[in-house]
Amino acid sequence: MKLSEIASILKCELSVKDVEIKSMNTLKDANSSELTFVSNAKYVKDIKETQAGAIVVSASHAELVPESCTALVVENPYWSMAEISKYFAPLIEDDSLADAQIGEGSKISPKAEIAKGAIIGKNCTILAHVYVGAEAVIGDNTILYPSVSVYRDCKIGNDCIIHANSVIGSDGFGFATNNLGQHKKIYQNGNVVLEDDVEIGSNVSIDRAVFGSTMIKTGVRIDNLVQIGHNCEIGEYSVFVAQSGSAGSTKFGRNVVMGGQAATAGHLEIASFTTMAARSGVTKSIKESGGTFAGFPLMPHRTWLKLQGRIAKLLK
Repeated sequence: MKLSEIASILKCELSVKDVEIKSMNTLKDANSSELTFVSNAKYVKDIKETQAGAIVVSASHAELVPESCTALVVENPYWSMAEISKYFAPLIEDDSLADAQIGEGSKISPKAEIAKGAIIGKNCTILAHVYVGAEAVIGDNTILYPSVSVYRDCKIGNDCIIHANSVIGSDGFGFATNNLGQHKKIYQNGNVVLEDDVEIGSNVSIDRAVFGSTMIKTGVRIDNLVQIGHNCEIGEYSVFVAQSGSAGSTKFGRNVVMGGQAATAGHLEIASFTTMAARSGVTKSIKESGGTFAGFPLMPHRTWLKLQGRIAKLLK
């Protein structure tokens, strides 16, 4: 889109030369042909370093925008970002794309649907009622059990197994809210990437990123009924047990274990080799690796066991 079109949609002034904006991206990752935004005070410090071509900001932060970047000044940057995000959303299916490519030795059920532009690797097994979306990529030797859905642009590595009814790449739970309490959808224009040797249980939902990718790294094991929010990163060989999950943009190191019904808040960092016992509630980042935790609020597992012992004595 032309920058002038974006300014018109957002009802803000544009006094610089018009340029082409190809996509949207985060403040840190955007380049000179991309649009970004700032709505959270914790990211204001990064405005001066942005390489974006244009940025949606409030009037109070406009003076921080570097000369190389055009400021689009609006009343509610988060709402405006949501409003413009739909214009950069790709088509759900695109008939202009080439026919799907199927690798040698792959077995595709006649009841499966493979969209145009998709690529299926060698020796894959795609069972009944599977849907693989436009420009999705499935690696070699991967098995998709019945009714798995892989949304457009998502990438599945080699030697992966995804069990029945799981959804890879559904929209993250993202919306902006204005001062009247109305909600506006933020279009999730990123994707999900599963690296090699990942196994996903049944009825798992892994949300696509707003921008960039939700990452599930090599060797991860995810049990049934797990939810992974948008823009999360699950480190190598981590294990998520049934009904556990994470809110968006949390990054897990390698070999993290999430017990059953354990959960994290969003935008956290969890150190490698951390273990959360069942029903743990994680609200703060964990910086030191190797710890075992339990309870809510979260505490070291030994402390939690002592606490349960004290409570049990009080009840006698």
